[in-house]
Amino acid sequence: MLNYFIIIILLLFSALFSGLTLGLMSLNTPELKRKMSLGDKNAKKIYPIRKEGNLLLTTLLLGNVAINSALAIFLGSIASGLVAGLIATGLIVVFGEIIPQAIFSRFALQLGAKVIWIVKIFIFIFYPISWPIAWMLDKSLGKELATIYSKKELIKIVEEHEDTQESSIDLDEERIIKGALTFSDTIVRDVMTPRTVITAFEFSQIIDEDFLEIFRETRFSRVPVYKNSPDNVVGILYLSQLLGKKNMGKTVGEIANEKVIFIDENENLDTIFNEFLKTRQHLFLVKGEFNGIVGVISLEDILEEIIKSEIVDENDKHEDLREFAKNK
Repeated sequence: MLNYFIIIILLLFSALFSGLTLGLMSLNTPELKRKMSLGDKNAKKIYPIRKEGNLLLTTLLLGNVAINSALAIFLGSIASGLVAGLIATGLIVVFGEIIPQAIFSRFALQLGAKVIWIVKIFIFIFYPISWPIAWMLDKSLGKELATIYSKKELIKIVEEHEDTQESSIDLDEERIIKGALTFSDTIVRDVMTPRTVITAFEFSQIIDEDFLEIFRETRFSRVPVYKNSPDNVVGILYLSQLLGKKNMGKTVGEIANEKVIFIDENENLDTIFNEFLKTRQHLFLVKGEFNGIVGVISLEDILEEIIKSEIVDENDKHEDLREFAKNK
């Protein structure tokens, strides 16, 4: 009876070592650090042990081999020859490998935190053997490499999370995250308002009632001002500058803001977004291949690209000016 009791105990330890090897080694240290920073108590218990990856792996494998060897010896005491071999193999494979690994692969963090104290004991027991092996592995292979995901992989991860009922990510958040990850790969030409639908005023245009009516019809709060040629933009006229009667009778050029920023149509949106933030401007003029004005881009255009949705207010005549320009 004693032998049977010992076999059961050894089988439990075999299952524990096998499950811990798969479970703990599947937890990468950057993930545990993130969970720790978010207050996860299980990650806090496991991280100090898991960060010494080679020492942990060596200890668990040594323990697993030692337990399985002892299990085979004790099984040999109650059976012999082929029978003992078949029994040992069956018990170890089913109860010592398959079942515990299936369980730990699903609940590695929770179960690992509960039995981490046992791992610490075995690290202490096997330390004289496991430390030299772990040291050689560290020197020859180096520390573990962090898991780095590409943008496309991150997008797939977000999509998979949104499709999972257990995830708190909803469809709107998925759309915005994907937009934030991809907008830096988009260039100005892809989102700008084309020149064919731009409203611009001549430098010498007199501000009167007819002009104010025309400006109101544009439904824009900022309009480029050019001199002699639409390619020669010299200022930006703001709707706020036309409030009241103080500028009646003046020319557009007299009151237009002379701070005009020109950008290339091939610039990436993340670069332009930072320029908007740095200059505190909301409208840039876009120059094309031959240095002519090919369109304008606003801060709103970039925000729409990030959230992957058109921002339409009560004054907009057209939901998408780029689509309107194509149709026109």
